[in-house]
Amino acid sequence: MYRPKIRSHTTLQALAIALLLAGLTSTGALASDHLEVLGDDPNLKHLGAEIERIAETSLGKVGVAAIHLESGRGLLLRGDERFPMASTYKVPIAVEVLTRVDEGKTALDDLITIQASDHFVTHGAISDYFYTPGSKLTVHNVLDMMLRNSDNIATDLLFREAGGAKPITDRMKAVGASGIRVDRTTRVLIANWLGSDTTVADPIPAAEVNRLVSPEAMSRITRQRLAELNRAFNADPRDNATPRAMATLLRKIWQREILSEKSSALLIDIMARCLTGANRLLGALPPGTPVAHKTGTVGETTNDVGVITLPDDAGHVITVVFIKESKLPSNDAMEPVIAQIARAVYDYFVFNRG
Repeated sequence: MYRPKIRSHTTLQALAIALLLAGLTSTGALASDHLEVLGDDPNLKHLGAEIERIAETSLGKVGVAAIHLESGRGLLLRGDERFPMASTYKVPIAVEVLTRVDEGKTALDDLITIQASDHFVTHGAISDYFYTPGSKLTVHNVLDMMLRNSDNIATDLLFREAGGAKPITDRMKAVGASGIRVDRTTRVLIANWLGSDTTVADPIPAAEVNRLVSPEAMSRITRQRLAELNRAFNADPRDNATPRAMATLLRKIWQREILSEKSSALLIDIMARCLTGANRLLGALPPGTPVAHKTGTVGETTNDVGVITLPDDAGHVITVVFIKESKLPSNDAMEPVIAQIARAVYDYFVFNRG
């Protein structure tokens, strides 16, 4: 999504020291009413205890879904609690766009014209390479940029192509993932996080977004003001999802239940080539482990959601990790929490095949 440089980068060593000082490195098992075990595997409670232990180190709230696709065994931590999706909401947008492709309403080779009004200052290939008004890209190109690069301009173009928030959210309800709601373009979401009350119906001009995210404006945000902005954003019900709903969506994508074979394969392939989040789900897995995933980052939220392919025909594991309200000093500092949870999930299902 968007990650301003408000907080300084924290090394893993500094994080470990901070957690030690906070008294959060205990290896004792934790018990919580937030944990739900799926299936009849009695040992999953041990994985759950380990995930809860790791989750404590986030200094925030962590939502997890870890479900072995082939057996259905798994667990949920805060499974029905809502978390800001940040850029993981690009997966629901992609599903609606590809549904339109399957229905013949859109074609992957249709051209999208990028207007001057579509541009705002943000990370992404479109802002870097396609800034000339009138540039044209295919739906396929834009979809690829949205998911692989987490390009925010690409996302807003496809949000418009999909018909806006209502068709996307309605699609989530129709496919059984009603715990997912999509409400805003990335432009509006970022502006809202930074205190603007703009809406999709009354979109904020690019110049105003650029002013809000400029280094000068960001440098004037005090810690107290940032805390206020984050509290308001964390309480906002828009563009949220539950771990259960996101896991349901990923399962139905992987099992070809909601898209055609061609569209399902395309979506999974693009997510498998995701260029963001090397230190999240992938961060502690054995090198070369295939992971089809999508990351998300904004404010006190750091996410990664996807499907991990296990070695030696051990199957696949849906792995959703949402972090919100974290008081760690940076989004980078939250990434080891995601990486350690993913590794715990990976190891469990490699060595406990059921």
